[in-house]
Amino acid sequence: MTTIASVRATEVIVPAKAGSLNSETVLDKDTAFAQKFLTGESWTEFANQPKWIIEMTLANGLTGVGETYRSASGELIREALGEFVGKDVLKLNWRRLPVTDQRIYEAFESCVLDLVGKLLHVPVCQLLGGSYRNTVDCMGWTGRRTPEDAAQKAFEAMQKGHKVFKFKCSDEDPVRLWTEEIKKQCGDGIKVLLDPNQRWNDVETTMKLMEGVEMDVMLGLEDPILHADAEGFKYLKKHLGIPLYRHISLPYTQDIRDMITFVRADAADGYNFNGSAYNCVLLAEIAHLEGKPCWRGSEVDLGISETMGLHIAAASINCTIPSDIFGELVRVDDLLADPIEFENGAAKVPQGHGLGITLDRQALEKYQTGKILTAHS
Repeated sequence: MTTIASVRATEVIVPAKAGSLNSETVLDKDTAFAQKFLTGESWTEFANQPKWIIEMTLANGLTGVGETYRSASGELIREALGEFVGKDVLKLNWRRLPVTDQRIYEAFESCVLDLVGKLLHVPVCQLLGGSYRNTVDCMGWTGRRTPEDAAQKAFEAMQKGHKVFKFKCSDEDPVRLWTEEIKKQCGDGIKVLLDPNQRWNDVETTMKLMEGVEMDVMLGLEDPILHADAEGFKYLKKHLGIPLYRHISLPYTQDIRDMITFVRADAADGYNFNGSAYNCVLLAEIAHLEGKPCWRGSEVDLGISETMGLHIAAASINCTIPSDIFGELVRVDDLLADPIEFENGAAKVPQGHGLGITLDRQALEKYQTGKILTAHS
């Protein structure tokens, strides 16, 4: 009865809420950046890129759910479906599933762990080793803004109880003015994390852009320069006087070993991890041994992936920096029957069996594109 009888993949597009990304007057024309991060013609189009919702059903009728990262390959998903049908979910190696591409791996892992949790009557975080926390602090988040809009967005997040607000930015943004306005409006009520996604390129540009920034409101900088420049990260870590963070996103790097250079160089003060569950818990353990904190990252996801992220964050001993779980601020729907619960800027980790969530089938129907892939035993 624990044999996987069928797997179904439904493509969806869930757009962003109006005004949740850049200010209207801030345009992003960096097409190379958009292509690198699979966001369409502009990075602000990321929410219009398709995702796939995976449903895996056992012979006994139980169903587990998962969610791919955006712009995942339908062909690779089709191949993966056949790898699971007919297998006993309790006899799979949960740490090494028969999927290689990291943009779809987590979706299938989520299905499997959701099912196993339901069968064993435990939440997913217990399958990852056990929970260190029942709530996960989360960041506020937005795109590139005018200084006035930046301050308003940070203020709104502070009013909701968020301790950190994260801004995407490029080398065209007046980050000094952002922090001035935020300090005026928010005082010391919220910290700022700037994330250029490597778009500040080099140490010289970063040092110039950070001149005059209100350092006392800064939580730190995430990926200001190219990942390959570990020595540059070390220099900035030493000379800026604020923490430097490195984002290790397995859906992009496809390789968990991407962290090793930074550990050896002591080049970061902490890490942002996103990707499959067991790999991210392992990355967190490595960072913990290094004496560094981390947080759960995202691609501004829907509710299934964000819930999986909560379980991963709960099972990561050093996940003490607010996590990138804020889809409800950005997406028009999360596809969950009951949304993630937030209180004072923290999300509650579902305590039910498996992921502890229910897929909203009406919403799934509303946002599906018509592309459906299936495999049956």
